[in-house]
Amino acid sequence: MLEKLKQEVYQANLDLVRHGLVILTWGNVSAIDRETNLVVIKPSGVSYDSMKVEDMVVVDLDGNVVEGSLRPSSDTPTHIAIYKAFAEVGAVVHTHSTYATAWAQACREIPNLGTTHSDTFHHNVPCTDEMSAEQIVSAYEAETGTVIADAFKNINPMHTPAVLVAHHGPFTWGESAAKAVENAVILEEVARMTSITVALNPTVQMNENLIEKHYSRKHGANAYYGQIKK
Repeated sequence: MLEKLKQEVYQANLDLVRHGLVILTWGNVSAIDRETNLVVIKPSGVSYDSMKVEDMVVVDLDGNVVEGSLRPSSDTPTHIAIYKAFAEVGAVVHTHSTYATAWAQACREIPNLGTTHSDTFHHNVPCTDEMSAEQIVSAYEAETGTVIADAFKNINPMHTPAVLVAHHGPFTWGESAAKAVENAVILEEVARMTSITVALNPTVQMNENLIEKHYSRKHGANAYYGQIKK
């Protein structure tokens, strides 16, 4: 079942390690098949060194295991909530990468201060509201998805495919597992650059015209960055 998607999710999870975004088992990737509404996700707490393709777990959008002998990631309800909230999302990544997590722990959005940020995330990367005591004790992982969705009430999630969960860490997404991982890599580098930038100049502001130019040349109707797809 969903063998191609399992392979993509397995490889994407290994790519988190390759890019230095996770240590131990601190991260997970999932992807959804929108035709069946089934999600493939990393198993909970399994070492990346020993993990195999066949260890990937298939769940439905209620979190029920459809296929797999291992327990799915404990973050599965958060991934599912993102898929339900954002119809265009095809894959989700969660890490505890150092700089992005530092901004999340500080409960600060990552401001757009340069063209590197603009190229991928368009606007500031939002940080969620802090979770209430009721949210934490009731259905914590699902409610994490709720605060993520709330943070995007006035933001296009495909223009800014990343979020910081207050006191927790980053989530990114994309049309595919590979794209979601790419966004996680870029987010960590942008978070690092921004940390250095605000240390050098705490009051720096970004030019709005420059933001729109850089985002539109890669993603706009008349985008011209890269090669023409044949």
